[in-house]
Amino acid sequence: MSEETIQLLGSRREQLVKRGRRLEYFTVVYNSLEGLIAIVAGLVAGSIALVGFGFDSIIEVTSGLTLIWRLHADVDEKRRERVEMVALRIVGICFLALALYVGYDSIRSLIKHDPPDESVAGIILAAASLIVMPLLVRAKRRIARGISSRAMAADAKQTELCTYLSAILLGGLLLNALFGWWWADPVAALVMVPIITREGIEALRGDTCCDEESLGE
Repeated sequence: MSEETIQLLGSRREQLVKRGRRLEYFTVVYNSLEGLIAIVAGLVAGSIALVGFGFDSIIEVTSGLTLIWRLHADVDEKRRERVEMVALRIVGICFLALALYVGYDSIRSLIKHDPPDESVAGIILAAASLIVMPLLVRAKRRIARGISSRAMAADAKQTELCTYLSAILLGGLLLNALFGWWWADPVAALVMVPIITREGIEALRGDTCCDEESLGE
């Protein structure tokens, strides 16, 4: 490989890393607002699923900040892999904590027959996330493939998970608002638990959330 080719590849990687940082800065800002709105609206309405969704947004913020750290360390090849593994473990611990919280409060709500109030703000927030999150997933995966970053791929998977949680949340809130099915909210939250737990375990093991071939493309 010629020196010119190496320089071109280095320049291309630098551009992708900068783009990745911008995506993560956007992730941090968006999810900070999303988390604040979701938690406040969930507490007001008594919605376990909505509060759980807010805590998931906080995890997204943690992941985003970790990825910003990772991308700033990209120039140091020796440090790069270590930072990625730390990022995966941080996300894994947060996921498992979230799964415990959502599972406990959902079961408690079902046992107590504690119905949530309607939450228009929660419905709008979940619908907005269904639009924003898939766009972020695609952009992050392109960056992950371009720089062969397992941590970025894991972060993209986490954002994809947020899309699924948005759909589950929206379904639960709508069923409660339209039909008064109070149990739909805690049941929707319980549906999140195995998904969150699986991702947390995979992250703690250091597994990537997309396969090696997709990273190498």
